[in-house]
Amino acid sequence: MKALFSLLATLAMALPAGAQTEYRFSPVNQANLTTAASYWNPIVSYVSEKSGVKLSLKLGRTSADTTAFVLAQEVEFAFTNHLFSPEREQLGWKVFGRRNTPPLHGQIVVAADSPITELGQLQGKEVGFPGPEAFIAYKTTYAQMLQRKLDVRTVFGGNMDGAFAQLFSGKVAAVGANSQLVEGYARREGRQFRVLWTSEPYYDLALMVSPKVPERDAQAVARAFIGMAADPRGREILATTGKLIGLPPDAVFVASDGREYAAYRRFYQSAPPQLR
Repeated sequence: MKALFSLLATLAMALPAGAQTEYRFSPVNQANLTTAASYWNPIVSYVSEKSGVKLSLKLGRTSADTTAFVLAQEVEFAFTNHLFSPEREQLGWKVFGRRNTPPLHGQIVVAADSPITELGQLQGKEVGFPGPEAFIAYKTTYAQMLQRKLDVRTVFGGNMDGAFAQLFSGKVAAVGANSQLVEGYARREGRQFRVLWTSEPYYDLALMVSPKVPERDAQAVARAFIGMAADPRGREILATTGKLIGLPPDAVFVASDGREYAAYRRFYQSAPPQLR
């Protein structure tokens, strides 16, 4: 029996970092579930293989559902910009990377052929948003409407694709959106928009890790995400999957220590109470 325990201990020590643990990765839903899963599954498989740390994708039905997983401590890694409020920063999640796409803007948009040409014309109308957790698409844009004292009726579409569908079906008059996703949807679906308002720039979503993940596993996962840019197979996966959501072929993950997200923190310092 002693020999058996000794053998098991030796085997356990020989396993690569994280081999005995499966961590869950929740990226904020920016597209519909099918598209989001098609984008992320090949990336998660690659990172699991390269890091030796098993990751599984955990997507909620909406972006708010996915963030709820994080807040309930049901996941250990995330791709999100929903954790920069003072209260949520107390949870201890750390930024280790981001996508190298240009800074994003919150935008209030209408269809290109809409009779609406300025924000004041939205008074009393229904305006679509992906969900109440969407920082760029909802919080920055709705804060602008509150600042202008525009009384609009909010309609949540569950994700950005859902909000765009509501716009082009005529259910809502305008949409609070993320500039990157406006451009991607226009390319992907052949739709045209008119931009009524644009926010200050914000960096793209952050790759983040829970404080409960051992440092060895966190570092291995970070290296695998960032290393995709230098690996031909990794770059090919990113270029292929990126087409699904309208990203440029050179969109890769780069290292970050979180300092790029200062604009998010500034927003919360002066945001209306209902958006904090």
